[in-house]
Amino acid sequence: MFTTSAYACDDGSSPLKLASIKRRDPGENDVEIEIEFCGVCHSDIHTARGEWAGSLYPCVPGHEIIGRVGRIGAKVTNLKQGDRVGVGCIVDSCRACDSCREGLEQYCENGMTGTYNAPDKAMGGNAHTLGGYSGHIVVDRRYVLRIPETLDAAAAAPLLCAGITTYSPLRHWKAGPGKRVGVVGLGGLGHMAVKLANAMGATVVMITTSTSKADDAKKLGAHEVIVSRDADQMAKAASSLDLIIDAVAADHDINAYLALLKRDGALVQVGAPEKPLSVHAFSLIPGRKTFAGSMIGGIPETQEMLDFCAQKGIAAEIEMINIDQINDAYERMIKSDVRYRFVIDMKSLPKQAA
Repeated sequence: MFTTSAYACDDGSSPLKLASIKRRDPGENDVEIEIEFCGVCHSDIHTARGEWAGSLYPCVPGHEIIGRVGRIGAKVTNLKQGDRVGVGCIVDSCRACDSCREGLEQYCENGMTGTYNAPDKAMGGNAHTLGGYSGHIVVDRRYVLRIPETLDAAAAAPLLCAGITTYSPLRHWKAGPGKRVGVVGLGGLGHMAVKLANAMGATVVMITTSTSKADDAKKLGAHEVIVSRDADQMAKAASSLDLIIDAVAADHDINAYLALLKRDGALVQVGAPEKPLSVHAFSLIPGRKTFAGSMIGGIPETQEMLDFCAQKGIAAEIEMINIDQINDAYERMIKSDVRYRFVIDMKSLPKQAA
């Protein structure tokens, strides 16, 4: 075991603060990573503040991790010290179920191990995983991703959650030339969906409640913008989209967006509202429409996404912060006051907790 600095909270009402945490020494299949950057996901807030059931404390959030390889285990042959690597939302899974064998570890039938807030099998189940708001992390080689050196490291961090969360459904539902893809919500997830769908060759339609985001959406790659509060615009867009990626994490009327789908179209929910969404049967039945969900991506698909982004020159739009600004960043995120993802410069983390 070794000690590293981190930012942690002790319960759902406490701010994140400097702390010392224990990490395991690398085993024969492990990679120790010195963390350079960590993106800030809305899931971090939900978990740290106990807004989703099952938060474990102390909580160290962070699952958009970029760093350099330090120590490696004796059986690690595909990585060497100094390589730039990433860790997303998964650090372990059963490796034996159908989903794991197919490289869909996010749907592990025996439960994937999240990068934070999950029972840590590598520690004998007597501890829980602690995330990337820390100086170092130790991860089994199977769940470590190569970060192409052509990508800006800080702007690549959000690809490990926001990027793969939107890439996976776009690929699964075959976004590409000849397809009209709508994106609901221009935030951390939505702005990546716009960039990725455009790069795949689809016609991208941004659907937003705010007219102020129209110019931004077009700069990011949207070909058209629909203001959802404008009834005339919504009516004109009815039955016009093949696929919708809904990235909204707040309560909203899903039926209004289902009306925009063509026959056999699909609306895929990737945002996670706190309250259940209500879908009317007749929003689906007349057009043989699908309301579906999608969760992050497996390790092979995440690597595919990173390589695709390097090829296409795609990265997140970020605002860099120091670690001591994280509590203020949470408040700003709640107010949607970020365009479009905070990333922590982990050089700002003190080496030792006070």
